[in-house]
Amino acid sequence: MARIAESELIINTRGAVYHLDLRPEELADTVITVGDPDRVAEVSKHFDRIEAKCRHREFITHTGYVGKKRITVLSSGIGPDNIDIVINELDALANIDFETRQIKPKLRSLNIIRLGTSGSLQADIPVDLFVWPKLHTDLVVDNLLHFLSHRTQR
Repeated sequence: MARIAESELIINTRGAVYHLDLRPEELADTVITVGDPDRVAEVSKHFDRIEAKCRHREFITHTGYVGKKRITVLSSGIGPDNIDIVINELDALANIDFETRQIKPKLRSLNIIRLGTSGSLQADIPVDLFVWPKLHTDLVVDNLLHFLSHRTQR
């Protein structure tokens, strides 16, 4: 199995992925992503206890428990470029052995929940209303799919 180059996966002196400054053991299987870094504390204040807090640039992460459920909440910043960084580093944390720099033989799935604003206000939708669309992903809302589609057609 090929070793992932240091230029492709930057691990800092703390043993954490570069952008999130998060180590594999600091990541829960359930991850809540929020755009605004200030929202991380707004979510984690509902945790019964917090076991890890990490921060690097606009990426803030808190991992803790609600009852027996371990949860990570992290900020992604805004835009498809930041979301791409977050998703790639979460995958690396879950599925790459940082010692050998190889993909783990058994892959780990994460449950990722996006918590955020709709991106626009409409007169018929009250502020603070919980909206649950039939089909929604950050990739569609943030135009990443359109970007990828455009790139592959060149």
